[in-house]
Amino acid sequence: MRIKTYYGILSIITFVFVASCTDNNLKVDLQINNDETPVQLAVGKFEEMVTEKNIEISAADPDLIISGKIDTSLTSEDAYSIRQRGKNINITAGGSTGTVYGLNHVREQLEQGKRELSHVDESPHYSFRAIKFNLPWSSYRRSEALQLHYETCRDTVFWKSFLDMMVENRFNKLTLWNLHPFNYLVRTKSYPEANSMSNEEFAEWRQFWTTLFRMAKDRGIETYLVNWNIFVSPEFAKAHNVATYSIDGNYFTDGDTSAIIKDYTRESVKQVIDEYPDLTGLGITLGEAMFGMGAEEREQWLLDGYIKGAREASRKIKFIHRVPLTKGEGDSNSMASVEQITRKTLDTLTVFEGPIIIELKYNWSHGHSSPNLFKVHGGKLTDAYWNPPPTNYKLSWMVRNEDFFMLRWGQPDFIRKHIELNNQDYVTGYFVGSETYIPAVDYFTAGEKGSWKYAFERQWMFYKQWGRLLYNPDTPDEFFANTFESRFPENGNSLFEAQSLIGKVPLIIASYWDATWDYALYSEGMSSILENQNTMKLISLKQLAEKTPMDTLLMSVQEYVNKIESNSTLSKKISPHEMADSIETFCKRAIDLVSPIQTDNSVDLVYEKTDILTWANLGLYFAHKLRSAVAYQQFVNSGNQDFHKQAIHHLEKATNCWEQVSLLTSDLYKTVPLQHYNRNEGKYFHWNKVFKEVKNELDWLKNEVHKKEN
Repeated sequence: MRIKTYYGILSIITFVFVASCTDNNLKVDLQINNDETPVQLAVGKFEEMVTEKNIEISAADPDLIISGKIDTSLTSEDAYSIRQRGKNINITAGGSTGTVYGLNHVREQLEQGKRELSHVDESPHYSFRAIKFNLPWSSYRRSEALQLHYETCRDTVFWKSFLDMMVENRFNKLTLWNLHPFNYLVRTKSYPEANSMSNEEFAEWRQFWTTLFRMAKDRGIETYLVNWNIFVSPEFAKAHNVATYSIDGNYFTDGDTSAIIKDYTRESVKQVIDEYPDLTGLGITLGEAMFGMGAEEREQWLLDGYIKGAREASRKIKFIHRVPLTKGEGDSNSMASVEQITRKTLDTLTVFEGPIIIELKYNWSHGHSSPNLFKVHGGKLTDAYWNPPPTNYKLSWMVRNEDFFMLRWGQPDFIRKHIELNNQDYVTGYFVGSETYIPAVDYFTAGEKGSWKYAFERQWMFYKQWGRLLYNPDTPDEFFANTFESRFPENGNSLFEAQSLIGKVPLIIASYWDATWDYALYSEGMSSILENQNTMKLISLKQLAEKTPMDTLLMSVQEYVNKIESNSTLSKKISPHEMADSIETFCKRAIDLVSPIQTDNSVDLVYEKTDILTWANLGLYFAHKLRSAVAYQQFVNSGNQDFHKQAIHHLEKATNCWEQVSLLTSDLYKTVPLQHYNRNEGKYFHWNKVFKEVKNELDWLKNEVHKKEN
């Protein structure tokens, strides 16, 4: 049999682990003469670390002296270098952020037991390393799964933790998304009716935003508010009988381009810029509630409202222009023409502090699929945005995750490959985040929690790998392995290797499934909503057999069966059987790695191990189901009952794997609201609930032979 690999799915990861520190008498003299707030906060984090490790901060006869200086000739404010000579460790940085990263680098090395540091020269690969964070108020999607985060997202204690995580992982942009943020920020002079809050309530909101923007700035993080175009506050809509979609949530409709809405938008933009000096920028997403508008009208709307307000403001801000994802209903322009029209506007915008950032979804709403670009939201993309090369803007790709929220994930090779394929001069970075999930309240964990408080802390490796690799894609596996080892001594090696293996499971599923919008796939639950349907269901055997994969490296079941039946030469694509064999190989390897781990009394270790085992069994389920789909298609084509028996055999194996998933997750995970289910049906998710569909499908397959005979 030919042996093929799909983005390294058969690769085995190796690394060198550095033993943890046993010297508890280390004295460190910290000579960082920089009083800028980001640096002082990093010094505070350093002092917390050494206290935990029983390392003494002392200027008296120190073992290590850590000093820092600024060198503005470095390529970026985020750049830094480290040199050690004897006991002197010198950090040279391009600015305060580089000093923070350099100091954090030294802290990480000491945490991992190192005392002799290698020379380091680091500078950011991408300057735009952003988190997409959807807010639960005036949210684009609405359901219990999102609204339950309301109070937590109003709590600056939560944001302190989240922002500190961003700094730790070298994310430098926080983008906050909702339909209409302005009435939560300002009470406009001309339209006070748009805000019905009491003075006391509004003062609390103002204090919240002021504190959040300042906290981010104090950490060297830029903040952006991104809204959806012609939406207004419900109070404004009711008062003026305009934009009723702002009340009823019917986004897929014609936009209300009333003069009063343009003026309200203009004034809102101006006041937000003027009243919140620590806010870095704003963003707009042209699409929803614009169905009756052509490309020219959409861009004119932007100029008449948003841009006019920005011009009238007292300072320049930065700007994110989410370029049109589809053309408006009735728009006579082709999508290629829409891109050209949008580019014309972008090329002439000079009111903002540049460069403008344009955003496009990588492989639609499921960026955690193939690292190769096959489509954006709406389908194919021309080269209009980068040919000829832009001078006024840069592109940042949106890698959405609507596929896994509960199970911990990491896969550094996938992220590195993404970056390798998107090294063009016009690309300045990435957004990473979700539309259907807010990483605030941990509403997943059943029973005792571990060291984490918030949901994002459960996915610590997800953020660490995305952030650190966007900053430096050459960050080695050894770094991530050592961070595992710092948390789980003697088990970090196995945990890192196993997670890197099973981290491929959702990527392969999404690459095969060819999902589009948000609910078209939920890889963690092996479920999908198909077009013209309204219910999230288990991906069926028939659907799998009929599916044409998104990734052109992968062969469909039908193509494979047709070639076998016609004795045709197999193509260079990876066949379903080869894919299944590969998945089974690395999933079993992951199980072998973590099964011997004794979790003792560590709740954190229980979840890390169980999540790996759960992903592995989900991968095995998919592998067995692929084999069953091949045999089923052969049975459909020929009526040969031997193929039917093979299909049942493989699906029975798949069902057993799902039973393992149910057993692993029953006591550790709650049955939870899920946006994919919860929007209309009020249904909740757990793998146990899906197990009923899994068993029903096996019963269905067993009965198919009788239908064929009749």
